[in-house]
Amino acid sequence: QVQLVESGGGLVQAGGSLRLACAASGRTFSSYSMGWSRQAPGKEREFGATISMSGTLTVYATSVKGRFTISRDNAKNTVYLQMNTLKPEDTAVYSCAAGLSFPTVTASAYEPWGQGTQVTVFS
Repeated sequence: QVQLVESGGGLVQAGGSLRLACAASGRTFSSYSMGWSRQAPGKEREFGATISMSGTLTVYATSVKGRFTISRDNAKNTVYLQMNTLKPEDTAVYSCAAGLSFPTVTASAYEPWGQGTQVTVFS
């Protein structure tokens, strides 16, 4: 099982940007697709983006498409989420997880999600 640690969250004004990182342990990182999800208080976890094992293919949820970019560096065992043009409704805890296939666009279909990093967007 891949162990995951997210970082990069914070407090940002609407319209601003943040870059999240997810560092994974283990030597099989490149064997997994990776995904980002988010969960706001009182709401279900929402799928956000996923990237293929090689990093050449990506899929986004409609809510983030065109604003967020997922990428990965297999040499560093890290997946990133660049978030631009942030909105107050993007406020949530963002987590990453490993997937066994690509594309996996259902949050519940992933391996256990990491603890996450808080993103708060104020207007």
